[in-house]
Amino acid sequence: MSSNSLFVSATEAEWTSPEPGVTRRVMTYLPEMMMVEVVFEKGAVGQLHSHPHVQSSYVAEGRFEVTIDEKTRVLERGDSFIVPSNLVHGVKALESGRLIDTFTPYRAEFVK
Repeated sequence: MSSNSLFVSATEAEWTSPEPGVTRRVMTYLPEMMMVEVVFEKGAVGQLHSHPHVQSSYVAEGRFEVTIDEKTRVLERGDSFIVPSNLVHGVKALESGRLIDTFTPYRAEFVK
């Protein structure tokens, strides 16, 4: 997938596994923004981390324990959250689930 693709087929995106029980694929991106689908097995953890990108996430499926800046809430299908730059955050899948993450600017390290 190139950064100038306006339309991206799901079959074009390559899945990677950044952590045990977690797989992700870059759905589409431009330098200013990126959308990523992240699938979690029950109990899988997206470890606490931070980055300079603003992140907005939508819970497409499942239930997640979401921690942002030492505050934790349980979110389920249809809920969303936003992470300002450099705040420590992470998730735990309370059941199998899927997040749609959007980053601005794009995460260059996610692109080969």
